[in-house]
Amino acid sequence: MVVTRPFPTPRLDQVDPFLLLDRMGPVAHGPGEAKGAPDHPHRGFETVTYVLDGAIEHADSQGNHGRIGAGDVQWMTAGSGVIHSEMPAEEIRRSGGRLHGFQLWVNLPRRDKMMKPRYQELRAAEIPRATSGDGTVTVTVIAGESLGTHATIDTRTPIMVLHIRLAAGTHFEQPIPETYNAFAYLVSGEVSFGDRPARENDAVIFERNGDTVAMTSAPGAELLLIGGAPLNEPVARYGPFVMNTPGEIRQAMLDYQSGKFGEIG
Repeated sequence: MVVTRPFPTPRLDQVDPFLLLDRMGPVAHGPGEAKGAPDHPHRGFETVTYVLDGAIEHADSQGNHGRIGAGDVQWMTAGSGVIHSEMPAEEIRRSGGRLHGFQLWVNLPRRDKMMKPRYQELRAAEIPRATSGDGTVTVTVIAGESLGTHATIDTRTPIMVLHIRLAAGTHFEQPIPETYNAFAYLVSGEVSFGDRPARENDAVIFERNGDTVAMTSAPGAELLLIGGAPLNEPVARYGPFVMNTPGEIRQAMLDYQSGKFGEIG
C-alpha cells in the first residue's frame, strides 16, 4: 500500500494511547497493481480502519469476513490474538481503481490485552454526523462527541475520533477533555491552530493545557482530530504484537507460531 505515516517515527514513538496512524493513499491503481496486507497476526491492541474512497475486503481467524467501502469504519479489537487479512477489493485488484483511507492503532489497557477478540463494523449511514448551525462545519463522529452528537461505537478507554470538514473562512472550537492526549492530521486544505499553520499530511500534537482546540481555515479543510485518555502503562511492541513486557511479547510469538491464533479458513 502507498502509506503516509506521521507516527511512529524515530522522533515520535506514540501519542498514548495511540500507537500508529497510517494514511493509505490516495492512490489510483492500474489493473493488477493494488496490494494489501494478507494473513498476519495481531495481539494486545485495536485497529480502526476508515475508508474514504474505494473498498477493502477483510477476513480473520475468528470467522469474520466482509467488506468496508467509502465512509465505513471497522473497529477491530484484537485482544488475545487473531490472524487478519486486509486487501483492496477484488475488483480494484483485478481492474484497478482508487483507494484512500486511514488506519489507527489504539493500545489496549493491561486489563484488556487478553480479552476475546471482537469487531464493530459501521456503515457510513450508521455513523453519526453533526453540522454547525450555520452549516460551515460538518463532523463525522466516529468516536467521542462533537456539536452535541455522540458516537455509537464502544471503546475500551475514553477516545475521540472526529473527521472534521471546514468551509472556507470558518472558525471552529472543539472541546477536548483536559486529561486527553490529542493530535490533528490534515487530510486536505489548510488550518491554523492559533498561530500554528498546518497543511495536508501535517500532524499537529497538542499540549494538555486547555479544554478546547480552536481552528481557523481560510481556504477550507478536512482533518482528523483524535484524542484519548493516556494509559500511562509500559509498552513492549514487536511488529503486530503490543504488550506490557518483553516476556509477554515472547509469549505472543510462541502462541502465534504454535497455531493458537487459529487460521483464516
